[in-house]
Amino acid sequence: MPRASWRGFLRLSLVSCPIYLSPTTSRTKPIRLHQVWRTASLEEPENGLSDQVQEKQLDERAALRNGAGEDADQAEGATRITFRPHDPATGEEINKAEVVKGYEYDRGQYVTFTAEELKALDVESSSIIDLEKFVPGRSIDPVYFDSSYYVYPDGPIAIAALRVIGAAMTETGLVALGRLTLSRRERMVMVEPRGTGMALYTLRAAGEVRAPQFGHAEGDLDAEMVAIAAAIIRQRTGNFDPSIYRDRYQEALQQLIEAKMKGLTIKPRPLSTPSPVIDLMAALKRSLAQEPSAPEQRAAKSKRAKQITDRRQPALLLPLAGNRKTKQRLSAKPAVTKRSRGA
Repeated sequence: MPRASWRGFLRLSLVSCPIYLSPTTSRTKPIRLHQVWRTASLEEPENGLSDQVQEKQLDERAALRNGAGEDADQAEGATRITFRPHDPATGEEINKAEVVKGYEYDRGQYVTFTAEELKALDVESSSIIDLEKFVPGRSIDPVYFDSSYYVYPDGPIAIAALRVIGAAMTETGLVALGRLTLSRRERMVMVEPRGTGMALYTLRAAGEVRAPQFGHAEGDLDAEMVAIAAAIIRQRTGNFDPSIYRDRYQEALQQLIEAKMKGLTIKPRPLSTPSPVIDLMAALKRSLAQEPSAPEQRAAKSKRAKQITDRRQPALLLPLAGNRKTKQRLSAKPAVTKRSRGA
């Protein structure tokens, strides 16, 4: 059963059914860099201090390193720092139970709220998603899309109602608009049928979306330039496959971490800076000339796919003694969540 991030009801006129929402995406766990306190070398006490003070400082720094374990030794006395609520005037630490929500209406002047007072502000959309209006899906600009969720029936009684509403939306080719309160904000939502279920997208408010400032187009475009650019685009046309895109920055960061743990240095990778295009027509023609043909592109893609597979194999294969056959476990292809703009 997927993890529920919200529970409530979906309502169409007098028909309502219990549902719960589950995020369509999972956060990949990136490499996290923490803020650490890198102490001075234990072998270099500060000048001008008495022997007793220097000895005390060395003992304190050694205790910090011993308390931090091997990680601290590896990082030359680096210790992760922590942030605790404290009185900015005295520096005294504050009990977290005494921390409440507050609004600064003037400099240094606050009104505070208890959890009960904030709970009393709940509106109907805190527990009910009312499908108020139906519109063509393509009429919603993608810049308004925010977060996405799957809509699941919360119990067997809701299955039939969800299927009926979804089938009716598919037949009419429309998506639903409603409201949902999440994290003390009431948001517009779009609900669309998705297979035998539904998907929900929170939408940004009108005041959150900036109007484009592209300016006015002046003069007519060269038809030949447009034709060449279209030919380049056709050469690069394919299907969307998110699995072929890797986070190259995270990979480089992992290499840097492993090198520093081994005491090695990594030379910065040279980054090319594109030169400004002076003759657009000539640049387009050169670009088209260097584009590989369709058979060459297929061969290159096959080669890249093989390289990706070969790169992952060493981490998946385990050496076994004897003549037993080694089974290779292939990593399951992650489910692809395609954010649709509507039916």
